[in-house]
Amino acid sequence: MAGITLSSAVRTNLNALQSTSEMMSKVQEKLSTGKKVNSALDNPNSFFTAQGLSNRAGDLGTLLDDMGQSVQTLKAADKGIKAISDLVDAAKAKANQASQTSSQTQRAQYSKEFNELMTQIEDIAKDAGYSGKNLLGGTGNDLKVTFNENGTSSLNISAVDYTDTTSSDGLNLARLASGTSGTATISLTNGTASAALTGGSLLTADREFAAGDVLTLTDTNGTEIGKFEVKATSTVNDLEKFLDDTAGVSASRTGSTMTVTSEFKLTMASSSSASGSFADRTTNNSAESGFAKDSDIQATLKKLQSAQETLRSQASTFGTNLSIVQNRQDFTKAMINTLQEGAGKLTLADTNQEGANLLALQTQQSLASTALSLAASADQNVLRLF
Repeated sequence: MAGITLSSAVRTNLNALQSTSEMMSKVQEKLSTGKKVNSALDNPNSFFTAQGLSNRAGDLGTLLDDMGQSVQTLKAADKGIKAISDLVDAAKAKANQASQTSSQTQRAQYSKEFNELMTQIEDIAKDAGYSGKNLLGGTGNDLKVTFNENGTSSLNISAVDYTDTTSSDGLNLARLASGTSGTATISLTNGTASAALTGGSLLTADREFAAGDVLTLTDTNGTEIGKFEVKATSTVNDLEKFLDDTAGVSASRTGSTMTVTSEFKLTMASSSSASGSFADRTTNNSAESGFAKDSDIQATLKKLQSAQETLRSQASTFGTNLSIVQNRQDFTKAMINTLQEGAGKLTLADTNQEGANLLALQTQQSLASTALSLAASADQNVLRLF
């Protein structure tokens, strides 16, 4: 303050006390923040170097989060492939079941169940996405994983399309035809009079049938599924009952016409070759079930095996991608720790040393206060003259 004069001793001790207080303030800041460099004023070189290291660690931390999400996306795809593989195995079981039975009715049922499995495969593929990315969803779902802050290191993961089992670029598993019913007719009349036979009429009244004839039913594979021997006492009702009792076949009569309906392509043939004997008939099915023919079953099994190999190959590819991302994830974690450790070595304070410094400064402050008091007392000696 202007106008106040301090002695040299008092001013010297006051300056020492102020300097000690300033140093104590700095030491207390280091202890409270845990850093010896809190701003560029403390040490520009260390401050900006540490800031650069911390910024890079932060950038890598953001990429580390993205890598973690990519790992989850790959795991979701892997789970989807495993589930689809199980369904392909189930489809193979259906094809094998179809090959082990000669019943066209059962084969048609197995083909329907096969198609349902194909639908479930497609649904699983559609549901295998994670956070907006589905590696089993085809176009638009490719995944890029970036490993460094400038984007020069990355991994591109190509998506596959299993949402359509019929796609040749995917599993190439065509749905099976469910099969359509077909019909054939038998005209039952009484000789040249063309009078319709009734249910109780003898079959031999129709010139197409003779006692001893054997009517054989065969399916599309040529497998015999039933025989009917015409006896002298056989009636129209007997023939109709025989046809109705054959699995997948039914018969109905309207006037002189018996309509035979089958769920598969049915051939009716007589053992007689005599003139006027029963003419072979085949139902006019426009389409057969996908498992109707043995050759079709074998072709389907071959495609299923190929699909299984495709799934295993893709699972291996995704597994390799997952290993790469996880490895880079671990490396990035270690790199972030290294950067943070390096930044800490430049800026972090030694709290033990700073604690000792504070204790020494407190002692020094106490001594400075005492010295200032003594200097002020010496200046007061002049008062004894009055």
